[in-house]
Amino acid sequence: MLAAMSTAEDCKLMDGREAARRVLAAASDKVRRILAATGAVPSLATVLVGDDPASVTYTRMKHRRCEEVGVRPVLVELPATVGTEEVVRQVERLGADKSVHGILVQHPVPRPIDRRAVFEAIPLAKDVDGVSSAMLGRVILGMPAFIPCTPAGIMRLLQEYRVVLDGAHAVVIGRSPILGRPMASMLINAHATVTLCHSRTRSLPDIVRQADIVIAAAGRPRFVRADWVKPGVVVVDAGYNPGSVGDVDFEAVRERASLITPVPGGVGPMTIAVLIDHTADAAARQLGVALSVSA
Repeated sequence: MLAAMSTAEDCKLMDGREAARRVLAAASDKVRRILAATGAVPSLATVLVGDDPASVTYTRMKHRRCEEVGVRPVLVELPATVGTEEVVRQVERLGADKSVHGILVQHPVPRPIDRRAVFEAIPLAKDVDGVSSAMLGRVILGMPAFIPCTPAGIMRLLQEYRVVLDGAHAVVIGRSPILGRPMASMLINAHATVTLCHSRTRSLPDIVRQADIVIAAAGRPRFVRADWVKPGVVVVDAGYNPGSVGDVDFEAVRERASLITPVPGGVGPMTIAVLIDHTADAAARQLGVALSVSA
């Protein structure tokens, strides 16, 4: 059912950095075509609430990649003490700004801000991170959408390494509305059989052992262990914990896997690349530039 069912010695790393370079190169080409056709520069606005060190670092990385491909980054910084209404107001302001083509709300946002209310304020045309309920509904139904960037990046990585999804059993660990749930929907739409697990799933190791493909998004360091997976499994680690540790016990699990993503260097670079590619596509649509896009 999979592209490769190799022995432990043949386990290959799924290089997200190299795949991301190709996605960014395509995005850069789109940006050049948009600029040539309209004179406008695609722009991505990031709303950063508070000064969480990880969020600040992620935002800086995203903006650096934007600049590398010619996308104009816009940063809106708000104090952690701000209320939901002010964050919504800022998102609505960006939504009305025709020079801004994509809006990203860096998450997590501090409590007690209503994250869902903030996400719903993003216009559909500018929801390049795929976080609004309308966009998520389109993902579930298999309609054209800006798919949440992490699951979209994972799907591109699986395609890059020719992992056959049709008929495979995929286990997704984590039910986040911007990762686990859309990931499960995309895999179902690709004709995989999907089991969606979470923190309350009973006999989780037994379920994971049945998987041809494991997507780990539990938010727990080294959560998935080697005795949870069968030989030849494809493992995608979507976790990132302090100390650059993923949700998979990497060194042990790679002894049984045929393909596995490292942390860092696996899913993370793909997430950022897809975000920027989505921004270029959004700009093209808003500016009336015809591009061959699939999102």
